[in-house]
Amino acid sequence: MPGIDKLPIEETLEDSPQTRSLLGVFEEDAAAISNYINQLFQAMHRIYDAQNELSAATHLTSKLLKEYEKQRFPLGGDDEVMTSTLQQFAKVIDELSSCHAVLSTQLADAMMFPITQFKERDLKEILTLKEVFQIASNDHDAAITRYGRLSKRRENEKIKAEVIEDVYTSRKKQHQTMMHYFCALNTLQYKKKIALLEPLLGYMQAQISFFKMGSENLTEQLEEFLTNIGTSVQNVRREMECEVENMQQTIEDLEVASDPLYLPDPDTTKFPVHRNLTRKAGYLNARNKTGLVSSSWDRQFYFTQGGNLMSQARGDVAGGLVMDIDNCSVMAVDCEDRRYCFQITSFDGKKSSILQAESKKDYEEWICTINNISKQIYLSENPEEIAARVNQSALEAVTPSPSFQQRHESLRPAAQSRPAAVRTSSTGSLGSESAALSALSLDSLVAPDTPIQFDIISPVSEDLPGQAKSSGQSGRRTNPFGESGGSKSETEDSILHQLFIVRFLGSMEVKSDESPDVVYETMRQILAARAIHNIFRMTESHLLVTCDCLKLIDPQTQVTRLRFPLPNVVLCAAHQENKRLFGFVLRTSGGRAESRQTSICYIFESNNEGEKDRKATEKQKEMDRVKEKQQKELNKQKQIEKDLEEQSRLIAASSRANQSSGDGQFVVLSSSQSEDSDLGEDGKKKRESEA
Repeated sequence: MPGIDKLPIEETLEDSPQTRSLLGVFEEDAAAISNYINQLFQAMHRIYDAQNELSAATHLTSKLLKEYEKQRFPLGGDDEVMTSTLQQFAKVIDELSSCHAVLSTQLADAMMFPITQFKERDLKEILTLKEVFQIASNDHDAAITRYGRLSKRRENEKIKAEVIEDVYTSRKKQHQTMMHYFCALNTLQYKKKIALLEPLLGYMQAQISFFKMGSENLTEQLEEFLTNIGTSVQNVRREMECEVENMQQTIEDLEVASDPLYLPDPDTTKFPVHRNLTRKAGYLNARNKTGLVSSSWDRQFYFTQGGNLMSQARGDVAGGLVMDIDNCSVMAVDCEDRRYCFQITSFDGKKSSILQAESKKDYEEWICTINNISKQIYLSENPEEIAARVNQSALEAVTPSPSFQQRHESLRPAAQSRPAAVRTSSTGSLGSESAALSALSLDSLVAPDTPIQFDIISPVSEDLPGQAKSSGQSGRRTNPFGESGGSKSETEDSILHQLFIVRFLGSMEVKSDESPDVVYETMRQILAARAIHNIFRMTESHLLVTCDCLKLIDPQTQVTRLRFPLPNVVLCAAHQENKRLFGFVLRTSGGRAESRQTSICYIFESNNEGEKDRKATEKQKEMDRVKEKQQKELNKQKQIEKDLEEQSRLIAASSRANQSSGDGQFVVLSSSQSEDSDLGEDGKKKRESEA
């Protein structure tokens, strides 16, 4: 190394300006060394901290890889190949973590310790000596100044001795401090080189030792393992790229094919309705009542599961049961000016739900699917095939027949428009399709080739067969209380029994009118035909029940639509489970064979259950009778109390008269009491004065 400049210790006593100037250069160099060493210390400390963090992170990585087999991943948690591979990596990384821990220890001993010692000990020593030297120099200057102020005229030996002693002490202290300070500054020139080289030497030796340990751990077997893993990674990457390409192609195809489906109500001509489904899923709006007349609609995901209708809100893990749809009934309804609404009613009629579909296609598919499930088609081996056969048979069974037109031409004026009608046949019974769909044969109940009437044909000017139509009756309005304008006929003077709000579902000719089964079977046929052909609108009317007839009255115009004489109503029955559905059989003259009578079954749906209404009416009547009886008893009790009060008053008046007039006059008064019992207060006083 080249020679190092030194401060002359021999010239410390002289303390010349040249010496002080050279000292300033050394002090400036010491300050620069201190600043540089502080920066180098911070950099090396960052290396040490990073190595400690790397050692801890490597150990944590090894620990997490070992715990991979304990994780419960929803997908791919049982991959044994991945588990064994990660265990091998964990073993190697654990060994590397040990190497990193050793490296951290070596860096602390060989790199951080020397530079920390130089910073904390040597540089602080220089700063301390500098402060002491400054104090000693200031004290010496002050002592010399005092010594120079001694007076030569009046010398005080004691003060002179004190000043001389002070100069001696301060000069000695300055000289000794200055020598030690110069020595420390000269030594610093050597220590700074050691402080720079020794930490770097320790750092490099620690790194070499770390790399040697790493090379010993990374054997040829590990290199082969890493090569195999690299090959596997490349294979997975190629497989991923191929899968991504396929998914991109699928996305493009679906975007093109699904473009019309983005519309909320796609065209049903391009996307036909599937009527043979036994499973269906999708979003529906469910109506929830929030008050007597208010309601809210909630959008949820609905799906069928066997014979159950389930719903699941977004975010829920599993769905919940809405209702059992085995043997249920489904029909379209008008609800709050919303489109595509339908109502599902459970088999016992105790639970119902109103739902809204997003499109006409979903609307019809939901109704057909629930209708198929209600028939328990899903229990068979090939449910879709059986559903297709059943729907085809029902479609053939409800095709319009010429006999229907001929029949109504004989019963209705030719000028009136004919409603849409469909034909049902006993050969279209669902029971002939499958053992799971077995049902009662219609041959003994419903006549073959019977048309189904879904709307009320007769306007005001039409009557049922066998009913006489008067010329003055065609345009007459009838209100719910039996009143009408103009002259009153014999039937209009009848007593009103009850008024119901009903909806007409349909009617058809039947072969038998002796058993309620004919009403039940007619209900099933009409509801099935409505569901298959999407005939969901129903005419609402007021059913007026009088003592001699039944009348269907238009609720808007109060015009009588149909009139059924009670003697012709031979059978009436309500649905066994859903009491809102009821029907009756009307026996009329005429039909396909004019020489015999025909029976027609009419089916209605009421707003309330008839049995409940009857019980409520009977209960109300019973309460009225009890109240009337109680009122009579109360009136009777009041009359008795009034008689007793009158009798007491008369006895008191007789006693007063007896005291004033004697016994004879009392007799006269007693005999005249009955005559004066109805007189007023003035008459009674006058009579008493006369007595």
